[in-house]
Amino acid sequence: MSRPHPTVFDQAFAAAVRAPSPHNTQPWRFVVDGDVIEIWLDRERVLSVADPHRREARLACGAAAFNLVISLRTHDLAVVARTLPDQAQPDLVAVIRLDGNQKATRIERRLAEAVFRRHTNRRPFLDKEVPPGVRTALKSAALAEGGQVEYLDTSGRYSTVASLVRQAEVMQEDDLAFQTETAFWTHRPPESPDGVPKTAAGPPPDHHGVVTLRASHEDAALPTREYEQQPLLAAVLTRDRGPHAEVRAGMAMQRVLLTATAEGLAASFLSQPFETPRTRESLDRIFAGLGQPHTLLRIGYGYPTRLTARRAVADVLTRRARPDVPAG
Repeated sequence: MSRPHPTVFDQAFAAAVRAPSPHNTQPWRFVVDGDVIEIWLDRERVLSVADPHRREARLACGAAAFNLVISLRTHDLAVVARTLPDQAQPDLVAVIRLDGNQKATRIERRLAEAVFRRHTNRRPFLDKEVPPGVRTALKSAALAEGGQVEYLDTSGRYSTVASLVRQAEVMQEDDLAFQTETAFWTHRPPESPDGVPKTAAGPPPDHHGVVTLRASHEDAALPTREYEQQPLLAAVLTRDRGPHAEVRAGMAMQRVLLTATAEGLAASFLSQPFETPRTRESLDRIFAGLGQPHTLLRIGYGYPTRLTARRAVADVLTRRARPDVPAG
C-alpha cells in the first residue's frame, strides 16, 4: 500500500481534536510513526478533582480515536484500532494502524461529515419527541462500537437518575476544590483554544425542571429561558468495565453523538453524578445487570450554537523520527 498523502493525516487530526472532553480540556496527544498513529492520554489536562481516576479523560481520548478512524476511512483506507495495547504504558490509550484500502461506506461518510458540525448544546431544547426510528439509529450506533444505549424514559430509571444529577450538583456547589477547578476551565473568552467559553454557556432556567443544568455552564448575563421539562436521557454503557472499557465507551459515545448530529439532533452531557463518589456508586447500582454506565446524554432538538475552539493540531502532535534506511 502506498503511503497516504500528508493532507489525509492532517484532515484526520483536525477531526480528532473536534472530540468532546470534560470542560473542553482536550486531554490527548498524538504520535505519528510512519503509518501508525498513537493516542496518548495527557495527564496534565486531567481534571484532578472531578476525574481523579481519569475515566472521563479516557472517554475523551476514545472519542478522539473514533473521529480519527472515521476520517481515515472516508479516504478509502482500511484502519485497525487497538485500545490500551500495552499494559506497561497505561496512558497509551489506542494505536491506529493503516491496513490497506477499503471503500468507505455511505454511513462512514455521513458520520465524518458530522464531525465538524457536532458540538455540545447547553441551551434549551424544544419539547419535541425524538422519533422511534432515530432512537433505534442511536442504539445501533453504540452497538457498532461495542457499547449500548439505554433510554431512561423506557426503563423506569428516569426520576432516580435525575435525582442523582441534582444531588451531585448540590455536593459540588459545597466543594471548594471542585469549584476552583471548574472556575479555571469555564467562562473563558471566546477566542480561548481550550476550556468552555462564556459564549457556549446556556441561559439560566426560569424555573428548575426535572434535570439540573450545570451551574458553571450558565451565563447569568443572559435572560432566563424555559428549558424542556423532561428531556430524553440516554446512558452509554459497556458490558465490561475498567480502562479498556472506558476507551471503547468513548468511541461508542462519539459514534452516537455523530449519528445524532447527522439526524438533526442536539446533545449535551450530564456529568455531575459521575464526578462525585457517592452518586457514581449509586449509578453503578441502578444499572447493575445492564453494564457499566460511562456517560449520560441529554438529547433533543435545539437551535445551533457556536462551536468551541480547539488547540492547533501542531500543539498536540509529535512525529517520531525514523532512522534513514541505507540503500541496498
